[in-house]
Amino acid sequence: MDTTGQRTLSSITSKVLMALAGVFLLVFLAVHLGINMLLLVDDGGKSFSAAAGFMSSYPVIRIFELALFGGFALHIAFGVIVSIRNRSARPIRYRHASRSETSPFSKYMLHSGVVVLIFLALHFIDFYFIKLGIVAPPPGIERHDFYRRAVVLFTDQAASSIYMVAFVFLGFHLNHALQAAIQTLGLNHSRHAAVIKAVSTVYAIVIAGGFMAIPLRFTLFN
Repeated sequence: MDTTGQRTLSSITSKVLMALAGVFLLVFLAVHLGINMLLLVDDGGKSFSAAAGFMSSYPVIRIFELALFGGFALHIAFGVIVSIRNRSARPIRYRHASRSETSPFSKYMLHSGVVVLIFLALHFIDFYFIKLGIVAPPPGIERHDFYRRAVVLFTDQAASSIYMVAFVFLGFHLNHALQAAIQTLGLNHSRHAAVIKAVSTVYAIVIAGGFMAIPLRFTLFN
C-alpha cells in the first residue's frame, strides 16, 4: 500500500473510532440526564441521592467510569486529528468563498467541541473531583453529597448561567454529532436522511433542554 493509501486508511480509521466513541457518549448522556432529572423531584434529594449512591458504589459502574473516560479521550483525540487532517487537505482559502452547503453545526463542530471540553473540565472540578477528594467541597457539604452540591452551585446565578450557556453549545454539538456518526459508520441512506436529521435534532433539544432545566429550576424556584 502506498503512502496516500495508508493516509486514507488512517483517516477512515480515525473517523470510525471517533464515531464509535461518540455513539457511546451519546448513550451515556441520555443515562446521565435520566439520573440528573431526579434533582427536579421535590423530595429533598432522596431519589437523586439514592441513584447517585448506587452509581458510586456498584462495582460495574466503576468499570463503566473507566470506559467513559476512555470514550471521552478517544472522541477528543480523534476529533482533533480529523479536524487537523481536514484543514490540511484544503490549505488554500479562496478570497471569494463560494456558498457552502455545509451546515453551521458541521462547520463549527470543532469550536463547539472545544467549548464543551472546557465545560467538561469545569464540571469535573465541580462534582467528580470533589468525589475523588482532589478538590475540597464547599464548607458544610460532604464529599459525596451531590444533591447539596448541586443546590449550592445552581442557586448561584453566575454558575447557573455558565452551565446553561454550556448546554446550549452542547446542543449545537449534538445536533450534528448523531448524523455524522451514522454517516461515518455507513448506516445512512438518502431515503432516511430526513428522519435521521429529525431524530438528531430532537435528541439534541431533549438532552440540552433537559440539562438546562436543572440549573434553571434551582435559580428560579429555590
